[in-house]
Amino acid sequence: MKNTAAILILIALSISLISCGGDTLPKPKSQLSLSYPAPSYKATASDCDYNFDLNKLGIVRYKDDCSAVIDYPTINGSIFLTYRKVDNNINALLNDAQKLTYEHVRKADNIIEEKYVNETQNAYGMFYDIKGDAASQSQFYITDSTNHFLTGSIYFNARPNYDSIYPAAIYLKNDIRHLMESIEWRK
Repeated sequence: MKNTAAILILIALSISLISCGGDTLPKPKSQLSLSYPAPSYKATASDCDYNFDLNKLGIVRYKDDCSAVIDYPTINGSIFLTYRKVDNNINALLNDAQKLTYEHVRKADNIIEEKYVNETQNAYGMFYDIKGDAASQSQFYITDSTNHFLTGSIYFNARPNYDSIYPAAIYLKNDIRHLMESIEWRK
């Protein structure tokens, strides 16, 4: 019986010595490493009054009114496009586009405006880079001021946490810029 007690004490001491290691250190913060392939663009062809270059990762679905949704399944996000004809209502269309963007001001840390002008394509617009946990990280409008008006915005199928979706938001922001630069209006 004494031998059993001595063995148990020896086992307990061995376990306590083995289990005692160095100081416990906190794990360093890690960041999700998301990488996406370099974009490859192709021209869209639709019956609508506008066309643009589309990233091959995107899948475009047109609606009857020529509005569209560009889905990015691998990114879990979409770019929503709304098309309107200009019919002596350019000021109302501009006000609506700006109002829609600034509805995010409550959640956004900052909204950066970038003007876009391409006289050879007859395309004029504004790109909005929205920083913070807003529902949309980018919005834009582009028009020829006389016939066509297109607005767009990025949305993710996830809760808006800017730090988590930042790499995907940057990728889609670049696609929006390319869309704006490649827009072609039909007469």
